[in-house]
Parts: sequence; C-alpha cells; structure tokens
Amino acid sequence: MMRIEEVKRSERKKGRFLVKLADGDILRVTEEELLRFGLRAGMELDAEALEAVRTSARTSSAKAAAANMIGTRALSKRELTRRLVKKGNDESDAQAAADWLEDIGAVDDAGYAAALVRHYGGKGYGPARVREELRRRGVGRELWDEALEEMPESAEILDGLIQKRCRGDLADPREKKRVSDALLRRGFAWSDVKAAMGRYTEMIEDGYD
Repeated sequence: MMRIEEVKRSERKKGRFLVKLADGDILRVTEEELLRFGLRAGMELDAEALEAVRTSARTSSAKAAAANMIGTRALSKRELTRRLVKKGNDESDAQAAADWLEDIGAVDDAGYAAALVRHYGGKGYGPARVREELRRRGVGRELWDEALEEMPESAEILDGLIQKRCRGDLADPREKKRVSDALLRRGFAWSDVKAAMGRYTEMIEDGYD
C-alpha cells in the first residue's frame, strides 16, 4: 500500500494537482483524477490503484499537450502523434490523445489536407510537390485524391509562372532548360510543362508579350 501525504494545487500549471506519496514520489494529476479516484491526503493506494492513477494522469497530460499543439497550428493526426511522442509521451497515450481530438472534431485530416492543397497550389506548386507535402505532413493516401480536387488547374498556374520566370527566348535551349527545370522542381509533369512552354512561344510569336 502507498499512502498519500499531501494533495495540493500546482502553482505553475493551471488545472494541475500535485499528489505527494509517502515514498517521496509526486504524481501530477488533473482534477479528473482527483474526482475519479477520490484522491486525498491520508488515502492508501494499493499497487493496482496506484498504477491506474499513473496511467490516467499520463493520458490526461498527453491530452493537454495535444490540445496546446493543435491550438498553435493545424496538424494531421499522424503529425500530432509523432510530436507528442517526441515530447516524451508514450505512443499509446499519444494515440489516445490524438483519437480524442479527432472524436471532438479538433483534428480533421480531410479538412487539413484540403487546406494544404489550396495553400501550396496557390503558391504555384504542382501536383507532385503537393502530394509530397501531404505525405510529409502525415496525411493518409486515401485522402489525397479528394483533397487534390482543390488544386487550381496546372495549365493556369504554369502559364503565369512562365510569364514571370522567362527571361529570354524559349527557342534558346539554355533558357528552355532553365525554365523547364524550375517548373519540374515545383512538381509539374513534363507533359504539362512542355504544353505550357508551347503556349508561351505561340503567344510571343503572335506579339502578345
């Protein structure tokens, strides 16, 4: 059995309570644990009850950390879980916290994916680069196709980019390579880049510079 020597409110973290045990250990719990387990000074906890309090406290701590992260910036569920683990939370606690935020609608991978596509598409990136960003951010592949419907048309983006980037005649192989390489790095398919350069050349030949 383990005796609780003292229960007091934390002066550093709002909503946190410190439970001092007879062996000198301190449990950092929330009001949820206080009420759920009836924690109070003088209470005796057997090994099973003590472990239950510890487990619940870890889960509550992970939830609080997860809520703070989501409050700062949008994250995918996988990103959030990874960050929680990196901060020292057990993987199971991190997953439980991410599941909880998903259940209450604070984490929405489909909405997050669509927002990423609009953002990077608006900045002039192509489908391949946007897919790589979705992968890097931990968005499941099953959500990619629907999210990519938010992309502007590649032709529209490419036409604008070529007009901004082209500093000479695309009949010049060096200028053509410089422009095409830049567009390919932005994630556009070669067939789309080639077609866009063809449209630009025709426009210049027609006198619409």
